[in-house]
Amino acid sequence: MSQITDDTRFSKPLIFMLIGSAFILALSLGVRHGFGLYLVPMSNEFHWSHQVFSLAIAIQNLLWGAMQPFTGALADKYGSKKVVIAGGVLYSLGLLLMSISSNALLLDFSVGVIIGLALSATSFSILLSAVGRAAHPSKRSMAMGIASAAGSFGQFIMLPTTLLLIKSFGWSSALVITAILVALIIPLAWMLKAPMYVAPNAITQVAKPSLSFKQILKIAFNHKPFLWLAFGFLVCGFQVVFLGIHLPGYLIDHGFDASTGTVFLALVGLFNIVGTYTAGYLGDKFSKPHLLMGLYGLRGVAIIAFLTLPLSIWTIYAFGIIMGLLWLSTVPLTNGIVANMFGVKYLTTLTGIVFFTHQVGSFFGGWLGGLNHDLTGNYNAIWICSIVLSGLGVMVHFFVNEEAIVHD
Repeated sequence: MSQITDDTRFSKPLIFMLIGSAFILALSLGVRHGFGLYLVPMSNEFHWSHQVFSLAIAIQNLLWGAMQPFTGALADKYGSKKVVIAGGVLYSLGLLLMSISSNALLLDFSVGVIIGLALSATSFSILLSAVGRAAHPSKRSMAMGIASAAGSFGQFIMLPTTLLLIKSFGWSSALVITAILVALIIPLAWMLKAPMYVAPNAITQVAKPSLSFKQILKIAFNHKPFLWLAFGFLVCGFQVVFLGIHLPGYLIDHGFDASTGTVFLALVGLFNIVGTYTAGYLGDKFSKPHLLMGLYGLRGVAIIAFLTLPLSIWTIYAFGIIMGLLWLSTVPLTNGIVANMFGVKYLTTLTGIVFFTHQVGSFFGGWLGGLNHDLTGNYNAIWICSIVLSGLGVMVHFFVNEEAIVHD
């Protein structure tokens, strides 16, 4: 493998990779964040309860997480480019099948299984790990933050675009058009070619025997801070998927139209750009676990304020801005901690394992939100769970540290 041996500045290949990763994440996650806009029109047309669509999204998130360590292992062995290309093909296919899903089984297969597999190959774990390998260790969190922030712009763009497509052409045609856009992931994958960073003095050092994949996994699963970090990511998954899928419906229940929920999610995407970049920048200067404690604590405070203040356009949009700043700021910090603990050789696989717990939380946040609404007509129990989980998120990161267990 070729190596970068210059100083801490971003190399041209890394900049090229950052641009490609940003566009891929913008498409992959931008489309995914818009799925909540399909809940009401599809449920109304086919007379589904909210649980039907919610379960399909829950399956998507769970399979996405379950497959992430395996797609990560493939990326570690064969390169990110090939994995992302395969993911782009699956993503387009899944959207096309979703456009003709008239029953729960086909919806579960298209949205849940195929798109879940596609997301495991086209999202954060694959792309940020590739960026992390190519970046100087002192700039790793920032590089991940830049890729995450630029990718977040896709949520800001794709949400109003999705709503416009649904209103102009109907939900089915909107999905076909979106499938064509997502196919752009395939040529963009060729931009993922930056080589791994190696410190200049490492070239002259006597090579040490590298640990095997099985040895790394054994060390990881016996390292308690790594397990606490993984558990903390479950909180993030529960909260962002519950809000991303169900807040538009929550607002409709309270008399607001679909565009209000779309603007909320678009604001989340816009301010997520600031949040993820800032988190990456601060992660290179301050304790990442302490920053994560602050993020989860602020989420809990924001949710409590949103529920206790009178509901209005202004409180909804203010909540969107605040949650945007806190939304995926956890990602560059969490991935950076894993890289500091274990190095970058198996980074994609190890971040995939941590991300699996995120998706377990996503499964319950998406599914239980719909179940709670069907049973009670409201989301009260899930709001309470979100607040309690914020407290747990603060607590578990008290036991996380960045101490290097395996050196690059």
